[in-house]
Amino acid sequence: MSSTHEHEVEVAGVRHSFRVQGRQVPALDRIDLTIQPGELVTLAGPSGCGKTTLLRLVAGFMQPSEGAVRVGTRPVRGPGIERGVVFQQPTLFPWLSVQRNVELGPRLRGRSKQERAETAHRYLELVGLSDVAGHRPYELSGGMQQRAQIARVLANDPEIVLMDEPFGALDALTRERLQNELLEIWRATGKTILFITHSVDEAVFLGSRVLVMSPRPGRIVLDEPAVFGTPGHLVPPEEIRALPDYVDLRERVRVAIQQREPAAGGAPA
Repeated sequence: MSSTHEHEVEVAGVRHSFRVQGRQVPALDRIDLTIQPGELVTLAGPSGCGKTTLLRLVAGFMQPSEGAVRVGTRPVRGPGIERGVVFQQPTLFPWLSVQRNVELGPRLRGRSKQERAETAHRYLELVGLSDVAGHRPYELSGGMQQRAQIARVLANDPEIVLMDEPFGALDALTRERLQNELLEIWRATGKTILFITHSVDEAVFLGSRVLVMSPRPGRIVLDEPAVFGTPGHLVPPEEIRALPDYVDLRERVRVAIQQREPAAGGAPA
């Protein structure tokens, strides 16, 4: 029987620097963070604070300068099948249909043709794209392409989904619709999600837990639970943003993001 902590994400004492024109520029200053299985953690902060750097470290795209990243007891040494990444811009293959894009991961893992088709159908239905399964990505709107990318990641059945400002390039109405759909997907699948955003409203609306990072070198300066997107919160989405508790948390997040002091113990930005 697997442990409930098998897919817990732990970032322990992580610092990271980049070498720029011959000198080390600090990006992250001692990040200590644990994400429990099933949480939808949103991470907000000012531009250049290291949000995407932290996500790339968890994804295994690079190694921290100091500290460790673990999934369960296993150190993250590179990308892994238990972690799926949704990028800001869709990364679909234009020569494949939407369904073939979604089937790609299961095909590479040796799944049968029938199993691949059933998996693709399930996740395309989940993101509302069953009727365009045969289309090419360039025939879809930006919002539909992003939903297809989410379906492709989910088809690999990762335990942890890492999302790097996936709705940032979309118009306001499409963005709100996809926020609502993401919450439905999270409730339906129980996936652990780390969601990077520069939007205060998006962070508070989506997160079961909201984090804010300081200006570079980034450190976590706010870590608060949120209930607005959780399964037990039955207020319709259009009413949530008017709730006093929602407005209060949004203001605390906004103030934390606007804090301009350098991180304690870190190099100046």
